[in-house]
Formats: sequence, C-alpha cells, structure tokens
Amino acid sequence: MPGMNRTRTLLLAAVVGTLVVPGSVAHSASQARDPFTHWRHQHVADGVELYHRVITGRPGADHWTVTVLVDGAHLGTDADARATADRLTAAGLAARVEQVRWPDGADVSGALGSRVRVGEFGGQNQADRQRDAIKAAGFDAVSEWTGGDGVPGTGTAQVKVAVIDPHRYRGELRGSYGTAVAGRELTTDMAAGALLGVNAGFFVMEAVDGVPGASAGIAAYDGRPQSAATNGRVAITLRGNGLRPEFGRMSTRSTVHSGQTVELVDGINRVPGKIRNCGGVGGDQPTERPLHDVTCTDPDEIVAFTPELGVPTPAGPGVEAVLDSAGLVLELRPRGGPVPAGGGVLAGIGSGETWLRAHGKPGATLAVRHVITDEQGREVRLGPGDDIVNGGPRLVRDGRVEIDFRADGIDRPGEPSFPYAWAIKRNPRMVLGVDRRGRILLLTSAGRQPGYSDGLGVAESAELIRSLGAVDAVNLDGGGSTTMVLNGTMITMPSDATGQRAVGDALLLTR
Repeated sequence: MPGMNRTRTLLLAAVVGTLVVPGSVAHSASQARDPFTHWRHQHVADGVELYHRVITGRPGADHWTVTVLVDGAHLGTDADARATADRLTAAGLAARVEQVRWPDGADVSGALGSRVRVGEFGGQNQADRQRDAIKAAGFDAVSEWTGGDGVPGTGTAQVKVAVIDPHRYRGELRGSYGTAVAGRELTTDMAAGALLGVNAGFFVMEAVDGVPGASAGIAAYDGRPQSAATNGRVAITLRGNGLRPEFGRMSTRSTVHSGQTVELVDGINRVPGKIRNCGGVGGDQPTERPLHDVTCTDPDEIVAFTPELGVPTPAGPGVEAVLDSAGLVLELRPRGGPVPAGGGVLAGIGSGETWLRAHGKPGATLAVRHVITDEQGREVRLGPGDDIVNGGPRLVRDGRVEIDFRADGIDRPGEPSFPYAWAIKRNPRMVLGVDRRGRILLLTSAGRQPGYSDGLGVAESAELIRSLGAVDAVNLDGGGSTTMVLNGTMITMPSDATGQRAVGDALLLTR
C-alpha cells in the first residue's frame, strides 16, 4: 500500500459531525472562526478553556492482524520484507507486504521501510491463534491492532486541548522538577495546588542510562540551568509568567575556569560518561548529534552538580571537587556525596579527573559558567523567574507543518523500526503550541488502548494542532508519561498497565 502513511489527510470523522481535512477548501466560515466548533467544552477559569473530542476513522476500518518480523524488526527493507513474505507463502501462509512512508512536512521523505502481515481478524484471540501458528512454522510474529498504524481514515483518538489566553489569565505557566531534579514523581503530585498540570520534557528512566528523573535534554528552572542541552534539539523557554512561550533549537556550552586555564564541562546533573539522547560535546560516542532514546558515552568528562539535584552525586571511578557558593574548593573526594547548599560539585573521569586533580586542590577557586545559545548562535539569557523545558521534534513553525525528525534524532538510518514505532505509529501524545492570538494550546491524546483510543502519530499531532490554529508547536514527552491534571484530578487515561507513570518534570498552570 504505497503512501499509506501520508498523514496530511489525518483522520476522517469525529463523534460529532465530520472533522474536515486540515487545509481543505471545505472548511466552513464558522470553522475558520472557531476551530473548536464541534468539540465538547468546559470553562475552567477566566482565560482557560478545556475542549474534548473523540476523533475516529471509517467504521470497520480497524482490525487485528499478525505482523511477521523481518530479521527481528517490525520494519525492514522492501527486498527483505518480500523475501520474508515469499517464505511465508511457501509455508502455506498468505502474507502481504505494506510499505510505510515518511509523512509530508518532515525533513526526511520517501519510503521508511516495509512490513509483512498475515490475516485480518475481528478479535485479538483470533490473531493470537494465527500468530502461534506462524511461530510454529519458524517465524517471529506479534499480534497487532491496525488502528495504531497511523493510516489515514483509521484509528480512534481521545483528545483534550487546554487553551490558555495570556491576555485574560492572571496566573503563571511554570516548569517544575518537583521536590528534586533527581527522582521521578507523579504529575498529579507535582500539580498539587495548580489549576492545570501536564508532563513536560524527556527524562532519564533507568539508572543504566544516568540519574533517574533528571532531564534528558536542556532544563532550567527559576533561571538556573539544571541539565545541559541535547545540542540542536528544540526546547521551550518560559519567561516571566510563562504565558508567552518561545520555541527554538538550543545548545549549551559549560566551562570551568582556574585562573586563565579553561576546561570544558560536559554536562549538568548526570552520570559522568553517560549522555542520554546524545547531542553532547567533547567527543561523545557514537555521535555528538541528537539521537533519541540512545545513551552515548564519553570516558573523559567533567560534570557539574547543583544543590537542586536533591540526592548524593553518583558514585563511581574518578574524583569530585566540592565547591562553596564562591567557587572555593572545600575538598577533593572520591565520587559520590552530598552537594553543599548554595555550592556545587564537579565530578571528573578520565582526563576530567586529571584536570581536577591538577586544578581543584582544596583552597583553589574554580568558576563554572553555563552559556545557552539559540540556533542563530545568540546567547539565551535567563532571568530569575525563567524556565526551559525540553521536547522534540518541532511540529509547526510559522503556521506550517515542519517536523525535524532527522535533526531531532528520531530518524536512525539503518534502524527504520525505531521511528516507525515512535513517530509514525499512534501513541499517547503531549503537544504545546501557540496560535496567532498568542493563546497557548496544550493538546493531549490517550493511546495504546484499542477500542478506546489509539492515540496520534507525530505528523497527525502536527496537523491537528495546526488545524486548531497553532502557528508554532513542539512535541513534549508522550507515551506512558502523558498526563493532564485539572484541579488535582488526572483527566487523561494512562497507557501503562501500572497506571500513571512517574516523570521528571511538569508544566504547571498556577493561579
């Protein structure tokens, strides 16, 4: 089915009336004035409205099927997929090959890969029986619901959109790491006392990849950097009351100064040698470009820790210089210990350890400087109340769908199954956009729940929020992290079997 994932056509129908294809000349004058005409509406507060809609495809379009893995992956080259289909046919199993393409509006185009499938079933139990028969024939296979494929005219999405008018709302939109930079917390806990709260940026999930709960990308709260950028990846800056978000690709460069001697600081509040989502500096392997859900490594690093970390620094080989508020070295110790209030810690491994032993003796002064720059190379200065949260990819720019899969590290040449599962297929999503009137749109969709909500593909999210008036929009962390809280109550349906997922940070609309 060539072109099956060209999501410019989005989803075709809704519970109330018809969701007209974005960009179609069929838009009525009323829809042009109010894109939420057919949405259920709830007034939340002066300047804050909440909308809900169930978007569905053609009746009967979705079914269960069996996907046969191609060399262990859901997606392979067309040649490999056809070879797998031929082997299935020889085994007496009728297989089909479906081509998957990159969506319109992306910075990469053409065929992403091909998948192999067998059968169409009304129930999962039927698909499971076929899957077991295919496995018995020597193939690896999984049962799948086609509503999650991202094919236009299929699927179901339970969508909520909070609209915040900065001209009327008198509160603030703030980033929050909860009680500490390290550690994961429930969005409902972080949003206690707030009018509205949603999960925010990407973060470290497991200790094998760094400090759990710490941001996996740039983060700053109250004007203080707490995590280095995934260099070149988009982020959102919230200045003052936070109600006029700024979008841009950001980079960070941190240094430590000992007199006239300057050394690179590779990161902030992370395990030395581990760079989640990559995009770092100083010779990281396998790359210094963003690479989502990959942990790059570097044996020679200096990492800065702030008091907001909230836990002892990670133990391991190397050395730490403990600093007071003036940058005076209080002690040189093995790695792993508290960060002094008002001070900091510099941890070094490899050549970083060598530098700290030479320049970080007790009584010496070390000055740490963090510089944030935008995509034009201009310094991004933060005031005491300013926040930054990370995200990606960018979805809408200047009113057009422009998705930077490649620049954002979602495209992995030679690994088509990752962008297929993460971006093309439907998942729970969280998106922040701004329309021409300056209103903030916080869009969330439940997902991974066949029969209730499949979610949205990344390109579908972009098209949908653009159709609601967004001129700029960014994808935030999604999947099991997706959570929206209103007046202390979670109003989204978690996709994880265990319920609401603990996350790294949140966006809070305070009163």
